[in-house]
Amino acid sequence: MNFSELKQFLDEKVELYNTPTFIESDPISIPHQFDLKEDIEIMGFLVATIAWGNRKMIIKSGNSLATILGNSPYDFIMNYRETDSAFLRNFKHRTFNSFDLEFFITALKNIYTKHKGMENAFSSPIESKTTTMYGSIENFRKVFFETVNDAKFRTFKHVASPARGSASKRINMYLRWMVRQDKKGVDFGIWKSINPSLLSCPLDVHSGNVGRVLGLLPRKQNDWKAVMELDGNLRKMDASDPVKYDFALFGLGVFEKFA
Repeated sequence: MNFSELKQFLDEKVELYNTPTFIESDPISIPHQFDLKEDIEIMGFLVATIAWGNRKMIIKSGNSLATILGNSPYDFIMNYRETDSAFLRNFKHRTFNSFDLEFFITALKNIYTKHKGMENAFSSPIESKTTTMYGSIENFRKVFFETVNDAKFRTFKHVASPARGSASKRINMYLRWMVRQDKKGVDFGIWKSINPSLLSCPLDVHSGNVGRVLGLLPRKQNDWKAVMELDGNLRKMDASDPVKYDFALFGLGVFEKFA
């Protein structure tokens, strides 16, 4: 199909999947249980971090996290002390365990205490000439690990770095959740300081394979260079909101077995 036909095809798929019915079977259902901005962004970040593998297991682990944090994650984090670590000991999702969770909680407490929260940690380095979230993700990662000590190095792998070539799928997905707002009921759009035009597609095996079949992604590896390749083509379709096509690529891959 030509470019115009491809755009129409993907636009139709965005409309099909970008609806509230998408929420129930997706990890985004966990932060949708909350109303407070800080609760939404904290649970969104934690759930996005563990969002690999079986989606039902991700949601199950996400609900476990919400319970561990007393269904008030911001309050739990801001009042957390090392003596509270017993609450975390039984949590494990694949390679993310209670050790990692404890560090995440202390790092998040530091962000809310010293950096004015998650939105500011991502948005503060954005300049007018910025065209992607590359620098912001790297800045956030620096802030997140500023309290690290040698015992915490194992946790580095759970916060991706585009500078090291990672596609940073889970962070890009989290940013989509927080920044996009099209009043369709799926993404939250609670971060107003970041322009949706800067967002990148959360590239994974499904969106990558569909992108290649459709000719949007020539590169074979799912790395940051591939993200930039895919972004370039998606921005030709909608420069102001390129990441909306994540719904189309993901839906085609997961629900329609397109590729």
